[in-house]
Amino acid sequence: MAFFDDERVATGAWISVGIALLVLMALLSAVLTPFALAAVMAYLLAPGSEWLRRRRFPPWAAALAMVTLMAMAITALLLILLPVLQHESAALREQWPALLARLDTYLAPRLNDWFGWDMHLDARALAGMLAEHVGEQDGMAGSLLQRLRAGGAALLGAAAMLVLVPVVLFYLLLEWSEFTRRLALAVPRRWHAQFVSIVGEVDAVLSQFLRGQLSVMAALAAYYSVALALAGFDSALAIGVLTGTLVFVPYVGYTIGLLLALGAALLQFGGWIGPLKVALIYGAGQVLEGFVLTPRLVGQRIGLHPLAVIFALLAFGELFGFFGVLVALPCSAMLLVALRRLKRAYFASAFYGRS
Repeated sequence: MAFFDDERVATGAWISVGIALLVLMALLSAVLTPFALAAVMAYLLAPGSEWLRRRRFPPWAAALAMVTLMAMAITALLLILLPVLQHESAALREQWPALLARLDTYLAPRLNDWFGWDMHLDARALAGMLAEHVGEQDGMAGSLLQRLRAGGAALLGAAAMLVLVPVVLFYLLLEWSEFTRRLALAVPRRWHAQFVSIVGEVDAVLSQFLRGQLSVMAALAAYYSVALALAGFDSALAIGVLTGTLVFVPYVGYTIGLLLALGAALLQFGGWIGPLKVALIYGAGQVLEGFVLTPRLVGQRIGLHPLAVIFALLAFGELFGFFGVLVALPCSAMLLVALRRLKRAYFASAFYGRS
């Protein structure tokens, strides 16, 4: 068609299509969320599906096996975490007044001596505030269940997500190779080599980060679970797995896991021996992650700085909701590759080299 032969018209049309896609992403973010979640899972599971196919598994069986494996992993994670979170929330509600009284006994005299402040923690008032926010349900799981029952739309959306994501994931794994082949065929021939090069570079950044980060998460979950169990924590497995899972968000995840472990230590041990154990375990875990696991499993050359990851998750989440969180890292990897190529072109240009 003559439309595609006019360079400027075609360029303007593609820019308009790109802007329209961004607007649609913002408007249909809730609808696109299960598809984006399935696409992220498919990207992570595609190597496993291809590995099974090379061992003479039928394509449908390889895709079904990976979907089943993912479902089993998520179910096991929920079965580990929910009962312990329910137990810990109930224990916190019971022991909260005693913990506040102990903190007041320790803190009030020191504030008076150091700053001249005559302050006391009102255990009853704070306990009332906690009860108001937590409610009288049997823990977090009961609260979550009641909220889902109260909101029929939320329950329907969650059910649709549970059904739709595995179905979309199955078909994406089944057609992954064909999908990538058709995408490459749709690129104009004069841009094909450059497109393949860019996609390969983006894939290298994403795969090294995402799959390497999953390895780091698994290793840290095992370390924290074993270390906390050896230290005598009753909920060692749940806290360890949760900490390892949250490590995916740099700094923020580690801090949340540390606070959860400190809370469990105060509830179980009392005094300072529990927090001291947590400080030693989590300090060693930070050293293990920063100097052993991340350099070996993720690598330092991918360029996705932890602060950039946090900013991307927050920025895309603000713009597109949960859908934006899912596409934040792929978009960041694309932007990183584009900036690398722009930097190389700038340093190789006559403008830069002109004295």
